[in-house]
Amino acid sequence: MSRMVSWLSHRERQLFYMVNRRARNAVLDKAFSAITHMGGATFTIALSLLIGLAGIGKWSLAGWECLIALAVSHIPVAVVKRTYPRRRPYLVLPETNIGKNPLSDHSFPSGHSTAIFAVAVPLVAAAPAIGFFLLPLAGLVSVSRIYLGLHYPSDCAAGIVIGSTVGLATVAILG
Repeated sequence: MSRMVSWLSHRERQLFYMVNRRARNAVLDKAFSAITHMGGATFTIALSLLIGLAGIGKWSLAGWECLIALAVSHIPVAVVKRTYPRRRPYLVLPETNIGKNPLSDHSFPSGHSTAIFAVAVPLVAAAPAIGFFLLPLAGLVSVSRIYLGLHYPSDCAAGIVIGSTVGLATVAILG
């Protein structure tokens, strides 16, 4: 078992460095520094409220589903971050590129990945055609977290699973 964990850890570090170091360039620095904020609390809460309050019919419902999914999905995120504290990659891995204002709380799971998928899933459920744009954009938010040295790939994967699962459950219950 420890061999498998060691192998997975090694592969994760390789993937982390591939995204964080090898893909580095000025255009991606600017793009990912902007895109990453789409998974932040300010953006996701404001977008959800705007759609919930200003939307008509299914869009209003989708906005409220987003808001509920955001709130509910961050309960397991907070619990897991406290229960399984994992230091951020830039604090552990040498030669990690970091963006501005690095975070100091724990990294597992990614709250930004959780949030963007908790919002994306109800919106895609309301209008499946926007999934071709919205889901890759949500994926880029997750990749930006690795690129900026704030999360390991597994942090983002866990956030995607939590956000998507809670988003789907919210739609199933309310929709």
